[in-house]
Amino acid sequence: MRHLPVRMARWSARHAGRAIAGWFAFVVLCLVVGIALGTNEATTKDFWVGEAGCAEATATEGGLERSPTERIMIRARSGELDMAAAGAAARDVTVRMRSLPEVDSVAAPVRSKDGEVLLVSVVLNGPELEGKKNVVPLLEQTAAVGADHPDLVVEETGPPAISKGVNDQRDEDLALSERISLPVTVITLLIVFGSVIMAGVPLLLALSSIAAAIGLSMVASHVMPDAGVGTNLILLIGLAVGVDYTLFYLKREREERARADGRLGPEALVELAAATAGRAIVVSGLAVIVSTATLYLATDVIFSSLATGTILVVAVAVASSLTVLPALLVVIGRRTDRLAPRRAARRAKRGKPARTVKPETGRVFAALLRPARTRPALTLCLSVLVMLGLAVPALGLKLIDPGRDTFSRDIPAMRVYDRLTESFPELLVTHEVVTRSTPEQAAQVQRALEDLGRRVRTDPLFVRAPRNPEDAKDLTNQAGNATSPESFRPTVRTSADGRISVLELPVPHPAPSAEAIASLAHLRQDHIPATVGRLTGVETAVSGDVARGRDYVSHESDKLPLVLGLLLLMTFLMTVWAFRSVVIGAIGVVLNLLSAGASLGMLVLVFQGSWAEGLLDFDSLGAIASRVPLFLVVILFGLSMDYQVFVVSRIQEARQNGMPAREAVLEGINRSAKVVTSAAIVMVTVFGAFVALHLTEMKQMGFCLAVAVLLDAVVIRLMVLPSVLLLLGERAWWPARRPGRFGRAQEPAAGSLAEVG
Repeated sequence: MRHLPVRMARWSARHAGRAIAGWFAFVVLCLVVGIALGTNEATTKDFWVGEAGCAEATATEGGLERSPTERIMIRARSGELDMAAAGAAARDVTVRMRSLPEVDSVAAPVRSKDGEVLLVSVVLNGPELEGKKNVVPLLEQTAAVGADHPDLVVEETGPPAISKGVNDQRDEDLALSERISLPVTVITLLIVFGSVIMAGVPLLLALSSIAAAIGLSMVASHVMPDAGVGTNLILLIGLAVGVDYTLFYLKREREERARADGRLGPEALVELAAATAGRAIVVSGLAVIVSTATLYLATDVIFSSLATGTILVVAVAVASSLTVLPALLVVIGRRTDRLAPRRAARRAKRGKPARTVKPETGRVFAALLRPARTRPALTLCLSVLVMLGLAVPALGLKLIDPGRDTFSRDIPAMRVYDRLTESFPELLVTHEVVTRSTPEQAAQVQRALEDLGRRVRTDPLFVRAPRNPEDAKDLTNQAGNATSPESFRPTVRTSADGRISVLELPVPHPAPSAEAIASLAHLRQDHIPATVGRLTGVETAVSGDVARGRDYVSHESDKLPLVLGLLLLMTFLMTVWAFRSVVIGAIGVVLNLLSAGASLGMLVLVFQGSWAEGLLDFDSLGAIASRVPLFLVVILFGLSMDYQVFVVSRIQEARQNGMPAREAVLEGINRSAKVVTSAAIVMVTVFGAFVALHLTEMKQMGFCLAVAVLLDAVVIRLMVLPSVLLLLGERAWWPARRPGRFGRAQEPAAGSLAEVG
């Protein structure tokens, strides 16, 4: 592996045209094949987890699975609701909806307890997750009914409409994040390189890597289903690491060009860059891939989708840096060499001095490094204390599975949902008790479930269905087929063979609320054991909105030790393999833990409370989205390895060139500080742009990643790491021997340079 980047760079340099054409042909091929195959999206059963998943599998076996359902609300535009007009609108809705091929059934209208709203429920065909694709015709018909009845407000909501609204909002948010991050990335690259062409190369390769990875992810989805989040992550990670890898390679090539001072050709310069930065990119990419692969241990379709997207885009970004980038640099280098005499002549004619190489470390970086250089012990203690202090809030971490109640109210369907649950609180949450028995026990199970339904109606945590005969009579007279809210009482459905039954229990509390969670606990621990749980040979499980979320959080918590343990082990082994030092491996693990802990502490401090709601435009959940911590720890370990590999590689290179341990540390940090910080600015910008998104989960993710990268690049790499290495000296490289002076490390052979120079 040590010489692979050099061999690849040598071939690309000698066949620049073919390398460039081959790369873009590869990108096009990935997209064409991916589009031709399409995306294999995850189905409902791919999301089944825990007891709730078992309940849903059993219900599906009996043909009693949850169906996507839309709710159409009819209310007066002003004043009291005219039931005659509302009944006519309800009949219009019913006729229109029944004519749609996407609709399975339409229920009779139901009037709210206060009499101000008439509700029509529409069940769509197909599985639950397909609802968001099939809901558009329903929304169009609802709008048409509203236009035909101008005195009424006719509006629609439901899981399918909300899911569609969330997807639309996510697409708009991603476009916004691109509008924020791309200009800042361009400006940063222009400052670093001072050249439009050189600044354009990282962006070109990052965007082409993203395109190829999206195509490959479509292909990969036929092996592991896509949960609908992979593309978002490819865009997020692809822009960050794609620019970073290219940036490191470009800076090293420019450094070699300045050192050679015209004595080497573009091909030789590319080989020199490949021998150092190229190997670091390979090691860094492998570290990110190996770290991210631990997410597969979570046995969760969402994490698997996130892992696949990350692995693919990182692998493609590494490949682009080793193949097409050297070819582009040779083409640009030849053009630069041709124009160099004319530029020098023009500068001489104007009386300007020749360009000088700027020092790698400016005043800012020198100031940041001074504490570690002069007082490493004190700097280490203070820096670690600061990081530990930032990590303290993470001890109070609370996890929640964010449901639809947490989505942004900028989505029209969510505003209608709020009005719906205000008028019909019994539609907020439903617990589903699923039983499996023999057909001979069907009657006994039916009675036990009915007893369970009566029992929970005495529990204040469960809805008490209103009984108002006058309302029912009024609805029958004025709205034709309208029924009373009594239809929302607990109901039992049984499969055709009598083996499987489902009892639906409404709860008047939002899914993330303490009351809804407590109602689930009462149901599982008290009510079921006292009723259907007494029956021998009957399997019972609970699903529903609350059960799904609680079981998902529990599933992740159970998997966390396994994922974290393997992550720590693989990070340690990768570092030891890369630098042949057990001490460096241990240091890397500890520093990554510090960085991840501090960023998670900041995440809890900002998002678990309410003090920053106005500042960052979010509504606090009082907890952190359950997927965020595990995913972030894994990704942060991978990204932290990026900086560690590049910084320690420069230190190791200086040490192999014969420098004493102290000078090698300072030399390596000095030479890598500017480029690492520039790369960090790009990453912080890309991740920070996600704080402007609407979805709280994405805000949390972007904020934590941005904070982690910033802390890692400034505190860890400029203060903690150099302090540790300066204090340890040669002991940091145990058990490797101290190298002798043998010239520049990892350069291509002299014969190779002679051939291409």
